[in-house]
Amino acid sequence: MTLTSGESVIIIVIIAVTTLLLRAVPFILFPANRNTPEFVTYLGSVLPFAIIGMLIIYCLKNTGVASFPYGLPEFIAIAAVAAIHLWKRNTLMSIGAGTVIYMIMVQFVFV
Repeated sequence: MTLTSGESVIIIVIIAVTTLLLRAVPFILFPANRNTPEFVTYLGSVLPFAIIGMLIIYCLKNTGVASFPYGLPEFIAIAAVAAIHLWKRNTLMSIGAGTVIYMIMVQFVFV
């Protein structure tokens, strides 16, 4: 199924309006001249950790520990991410390095 140029424009406009609304709604619901509700502040403090935990579980859900390579690439990558983050305190660097280390492990070491 191919889209006509008119359909493509409609899709782009819908995506743009949706993005604009998603970015504007927090400012509309919680203007600067009013205090932010306590539950929103609470969610802002706990959700980042919950989301990271969910991402870790999602990434490790299909890791096989009963057969070769016994989850070693994943364990090595996680250890590298933790060590680099504790050393440099740079999230982007630690996640990037962990990804590179994991890919090297699965492509060249544990083949």
